[in-house]
Amino acid sequence: MTFNVTEALSDFTKRYVELWQEETGLPPASSELYGIPSPCIERTGNGVVHWLPKPFSVREKLSKVENALEICLQDSIHDYYVTQFAGDMTVNFEEQALNLIQVWSEDDFIRLQENLIGHLVTQKRLKLPPTAFIGTTDTEMQLVSVCNLTGQVILEQFGSHERTILSADLTTFLSTISPVTVL
Repeated sequence: MTFNVTEALSDFTKRYVELWQEETGLPPASSELYGIPSPCIERTGNGVVHWLPKPFSVREKLSKVENALEICLQDSIHDYYVTQFAGDMTVNFEEQALNLIQVWSEDDFIRLQENLIGHLVTQKRLKLPPTAFIGTTDTEMQLVSVCNLTGQVILEQFGSHERTILSADLTTFLSTISPVTVL
């Protein structure tokens, strides 16, 4: 039984890696991350990088985001982004393909915080409830996010009030998604 976001993300990542290894004989691969330094890299070649998760080595959490906007983020959001370094992971949630955003390196963590700040500033300007994105969909303007007020995982239309609740919390969401091998 999974009790927190860190355990749920670690468990899902383990299932994701195992599926890749069962289906391909190799660790997960990404063409998008090819050529970008990371502690996760196991091997490269043919325009792809194969990766395995590594423990998160940065001592801070998302404090730059909190300080920039003078808000407190849900613990689940912090835990999601500081559990591990890993490549983004493709998943299925109730027949819908999603891409979970992960932190690839220390430099990527800085970029992620800058993007979260921009996302939250836009929401504040549009008078939308604050969210932190954790994933994407095939539709450019849809994001998988955690509502900072409720902790719910939602599918949101960027820049609008249009939101669909996917899960009551991030731990439950991570426990119900299924890994997919897509390059």
